Amino acid sequence: QVQLVESGGGLVQTGGSLRLSCAASGRTFSSYVMAWFRQAPGKEREFVGTIRWSSGITYYSDSVKGRFIVSRDNAKNTVYLQMNSLKPEDTAVYYCAADSIVRRYPPKTQDFGSWGQGTQVTVSS
Repeated sequence: QVQLVESGGGLVQTGGSLRLSCAASGRTFSSYVMAWFRQAPGKEREFVGTIRWSSGITYYSDSVKGRFIVSRDNAKNTVYLQMNSLKPEDTAVYYCAADSIVRRYPPKTQDFGSWGQGTQVTVSS
């Protein structure tokens, strides 16, 4: 059973940076696609970025492209979301997700079968 545990959220000022971590366990993830989504109060959960574990190829939403970076550490079975130049509109609960097959980009929440519990990111103006 896949387990995903996010950490690293917090309060940061506009223009600041944060790095989120997603520790993955329970499977061999070499063939998986890992993703980050976020959900702001009163809004639907939206796609942020993905990484293919085997190749390291990444894909981002237009809203974060050039500011956020998804990476992974094979030895630690951990995926990261480096968030730079943060804006108040980046405030949300950030979720890590995983699945072995993702056929469309940008992906949707229903494309992922495993989710973490989320970590809150708040960007103050």
